[in-house]
Amino acid sequence: MPTPADAPGDGRLPIRSEPDIVLARQQVRRLTQALKFSLVDQTKMITAASELSRNTLIYGGGGDMVWKLVHQGVRSGLRLDFIDQGPGIPDLDLALKDGWTSGNGMGMGLSGSKRLVNDFEIDTGPGRGTRVSITRWK
Repeated sequence: MPTPADAPGDGRLPIRSEPDIVLARQQVRRLTQALKFSLVDQTKMITAASELSRNTLIYGGGGDMVWKLVHQGVRSGLRLDFIDQGPGIPDLDLALKDGWTSGNGMGMGLSGSKRLVNDFEIDTGPGRGTRVSITRWK
């Protein structure tokens, strides 16, 4: 069950169709505004979330965006996990290269998202789905 969009804290949003990508962007905007991210940092996180939501839908067959407000010492941030049960990424090194695409995209999804955030992790493998975790610190 999705968490209400205006709820603080942690939550989950299903990504099952194109309109869910828009909802994911809107939720990330609300969260980054609540954390008082600069406009530039808001835009970076929203852009990364948009790219990864689209990947979750198109290549993973749908999944979830999970968010968590995180703290490390005196700093706070936003962690987003994009989780699917799709076919996984067979060649992660290739998928992370700028300009590479397995479809009709521009090839900026994973590599572009990685550049927009402070922390980027990916766990994937053929037949076991993909989990991409990104964090932006304030």
